[in-house]
Amino acid sequence: MGFPDMRDSSKWFSLTLLVLAEAVGMNLWFTSAAVLPDMAREGTISLDRQALLSSSVQAGFVLGALIVSISGLADRYDPRRVFAVSALMAAAVNLLLLLPPLGSDLAVASRFLTGALLAGVYPVGMKLAVGWGLKDRGLLVGLLVGGLTLGKSMPYLAAYLGGTDWRLAILAASLLAALGGLLVLGVGLGPHHATAPRFRPAAIVLAWRDTRIRRAYIGYLGHMWELYAMWAWVAAAAGASYAARLDQAAAESLAKLTAFLAIALGGLACILAGRLADRHGKAEVAITALVVSGSAAILSALSFGGPVWLSLLLFLVWGLAVIPDSAQFSAIVADFAPPHLTGSLLAFQTALGFGLTIATVQLTPLAAGALGWPATLALMAIGPIIGLIAMRPLCTTRSD
Repeated sequence: MGFPDMRDSSKWFSLTLLVLAEAVGMNLWFTSAAVLPDMAREGTISLDRQALLSSSVQAGFVLGALIVSISGLADRYDPRRVFAVSALMAAAVNLLLLLPPLGSDLAVASRFLTGALLAGVYPVGMKLAVGWGLKDRGLLVGLLVGGLTLGKSMPYLAAYLGGTDWRLAILAASLLAALGGLLVLGVGLGPHHATAPRFRPAAIVLAWRDTRIRRAYIGYLGHMWELYAMWAWVAAAAGASYAARLDQAAAESLAKLTAFLAIALGGLACILAGRLADRHGKAEVAITALVVSGSAAILSALSFGGPVWLSLLLFLVWGLAVIPDSAQFSAIVADFAPPHLTGSLLAFQTALGFGLTIATVQLTPLAAGALGWPATLALMAIGPIIGLIAMRPLCTTRSD
C-alpha cells in the first residue's frame, strides 16, 4: 500500500494549508518556556513563578477546551472561522509578555488566556483534518499533530538563534500565529465533515460508555502525564545534565538546541506513525510509542550527567517517541464517535489530558529540586506504563 493518491489536489492543498496553519498557530505554546533562562537573568523570577508561566498555559487550554466541548463550537459553526479568530486573538494576547515587570500577574494571565485561545486551534484543527478521510485517518491526524509538534519546537529554535534577545522571539511567535489564523481561511471542508444543529452535553457520556473510547481516553491520559512535563522542561533537564561536563553557557546553548530537535523530530515521527497506523493498526502504533518513550525516560535518568553525546541521543530518542501516539488516541476516538459529535468528544479528551498536565508541568521543577532530575525523569515513565495497560485490548479491535 502506497501513500494516498496525491492527484486529489483539493484534499491535499487544504491539508497542507491546515498543517502549516496549525504549526505556526501552536508555536505560542512554549514561548515563555523557551526564553525563561534569559528572562530570569534580566529580572528575578522565582521557581514557583517560572513553573506557573508554563502550567498556566495548560490551565487556560483546559478551560478553553471545555468551552469548545460543552458549547459544541467545533461542531455547530464553521471551524475555520473558530480557528482563525482564536489564533489571531492568541497572537495579540501573547504580546503582553513584553510588558514589565517580568513574570508578573499580567504575564501569567497572558499565558492563561493564550492557552484558552489555543483550544480553538488544536482540537478544531483535528475536526478539520478528520473530515477529509476515513481509511487514512491515522495519517491525517498524524500530519496535523506533526505540524502542531513542529510548531511547539519553534520557540526553542528562535531562542537558540536569537541568543539572549528574548523579546524578538516573543514578537516572532505572535507574528507567526497571526499568519496561521489567516492561512486556515483557505482550507476547504472535507466530504466527511459533519455539523450539529444542537449540542447535547449528555453525548459526553459516550466517553465512558463506549469501552473503546474510554480506553483511548485512558491511554491519552497516560501519554499526557509524560508529554508536556518532558516538552516544557527538557531544556532545563538537558542543561543540568550537560553542565556536569560543559561550562554553563555551553550547556544552556546546547540544551536549547536539544529541546528544539527533540520536539521537532517528534513532529516528523507523527507522519510516519500515522501511515503505519492506517496499515497496521492505531492501537499497535500507540503502544509501540509508549514503550519506546517510557524506556527513553528511564534511560535518560540513568545516563544523567554522563557523556554529553549519550544524554543528547537519549533525549532525541525520547522526543522522537513521546508524541506520535497522541494522534492515534485522537484518531481512535474519531473513528468510534458519531461524526456530528467528533469535535466535542475530541475537545473533551484534550480538556482531560491538559487538565492533568497542569499538575505535571507545575510539579516537575519542584520535584527536580526535591528529588533531583534523574528521579524526576524516571517518574515520567509511569504514564506510558498506564497507557500501555489501557490500550493493549484495543489491538484486537481494529478501528478502521
